[in-house]
Amino acid sequence: MRILKPIYFACAAGLAATTAMIAAETVDLSVVHKIKQEAFENSQVMDHMFYLTDVNGPRLTGSPGYEKAANWVVKKMKEIGAENSHLEKWGPFGKGWTYDRFAMHMIEPAYSPIAGYPMAWSQGTNGAMTSEPIIAVLTSQSTEEEKAKFKGKLKGKMILLDAPRDVRLHLTADGRRYNDADLAEQAMSLDPTPVAPGGFPAAAAAQRARAAGGAPSAPFNREAIAERRRKFLQFLIDEGVAAIITNGYNGDGGTVFASSAGGREDKDVLPPPYIAITPEHYNRIYRLVEKKIPVKLELEVKAQQIEDKKDSWNVIAEIPGGKKKDEIVMIGAHLDSWHGGTGATDNAAGSSVMIEVMRILKTLNLKMDRTVRLALWSGEEQGLLGSKAYAKEHFADTATMKPTTEHSKIAGYYNLDNGSGKIRGIYLQGNDMVRPVFEEYLKPFADLGAKTITIRNTGGTDHLSFNEVGLPGFQFIQDPLEYNARNHHSNYDVYDYIQKSDLMQASAIIASFVYNTANREDMLPRKPLPKPVRPRGQQPEGKKNATTGL
Repeated sequence: MRILKPIYFACAAGLAATTAMIAAETVDLSVVHKIKQEAFENSQVMDHMFYLTDVNGPRLTGSPGYEKAANWVVKKMKEIGAENSHLEKWGPFGKGWTYDRFAMHMIEPAYSPIAGYPMAWSQGTNGAMTSEPIIAVLTSQSTEEEKAKFKGKLKGKMILLDAPRDVRLHLTADGRRYNDADLAEQAMSLDPTPVAPGGFPAAAAAQRARAAGGAPSAPFNREAIAERRRKFLQFLIDEGVAAIITNGYNGDGGTVFASSAGGREDKDVLPPPYIAITPEHYNRIYRLVEKKIPVKLELEVKAQQIEDKKDSWNVIAEIPGGKKKDEIVMIGAHLDSWHGGTGATDNAAGSSVMIEVMRILKTLNLKMDRTVRLALWSGEEQGLLGSKAYAKEHFADTATMKPTTEHSKIAGYYNLDNGSGKIRGIYLQGNDMVRPVFEEYLKPFADLGAKTITIRNTGGTDHLSFNEVGLPGFQFIQDPLEYNARNHHSNYDVYDYIQKSDLMQASAIIASFVYNTANREDMLPRKPLPKPVRPRGQQPEGKKNATTGL
């Protein structure tokens, strides 16, 4: 044991030095206490939720509902005392779409109301229409031979586009919170070996494909997929289809998941009324038709494509800083939603928390060196469009990666977009330099369940637009609850599934992160600036196309 003592004390000395360096990250616990007190005792986060969801309703980008909600946020920011509150235009987004009536019934062989709703960017009906359903299981990848089987048979029919789907027996709860084992696993770095879709390392997957006489899967080509879909929808239009019915994707028990049918661009076709209904109702109709029992359905959809407003808006508001007011701490969430519910889980939850963060900081009149800027994004559901446009306008174009002056002024960006679940920690997005900073920021919230830090990246939301141009953007780890099981993009994405205590906890944590980031000596550490990313098909500078010579 004596032999080990010098080693022990050397390690202890090294640990003490490391601890001292970490402790240099100042966190004012008296301010954190005030933030918690305001967030927990005087919370208004559910009031924000109420107005965004119950009052304003769904907020599809390009719809009157989105514009109404965005203007409400501008007004709310002015009420709490934020400055420079305005709508910032970006675009073009393309055509908007909205609907204000849907009714569907089975008339024969026995009456039944049908639960569902229309998919975005599809036509309405000219009043109530009655028609017979026909089974036509087709996709955009169906061959010409497969489509030829239905030529001349679909005119005036409501087509059942999907095979029937087994409705699962729920033996476990759909909703869940992370346990200690889940969070410990989250904190571990992933295997750095690139993995192909089959679950094998990329090289091994290619070798397996060649051995099987096939080829590795082709790169994802969004435009090619969209073009196939345009041709498929045009086929249905040319055949005179009256309406298209789908089975609500992965929903059941009254839950319908649906997004868009057509596209928002001028070149996109507007398909016939495209209706997603519960699989239970869909399966009944399918079985009746399959058994050759006559079925009659009645449908009415009042929908409108909006062509006179091609641009969209992000919502911006600020709390000016002090001695470093030209430097910015940004917070954000996407304000837009799909249209089946009222966009509560996705993502009025995140928007309401960020509005509440601004309210807390203003109510406490906290002195912050840097300016705090709120941005609520549109077009997230169509591919992070609003935040990408903002990053390109203000910071850098990913095609050239030449930073603007404003790029150097962003201290960091915090995003919230994984539903109502409480914050359990934060993703570092591969930025280990910020780990000791966030360790200190999270310590006062460990007893509220927020203590996990992971080097991993998480995708699918607006912090990526900041990372893509070399700025430190972060998304928080959240309990999943029923996010992918019931609430996300469905008709049950409504106020009633929001957990108030979770949003209060998130508001306190993010307000504390913002305050500390606004007042730390340096901005958050950054990873190296990414390399330019050329749009698909664009030639590198100085190179010529071998075919055209251009």
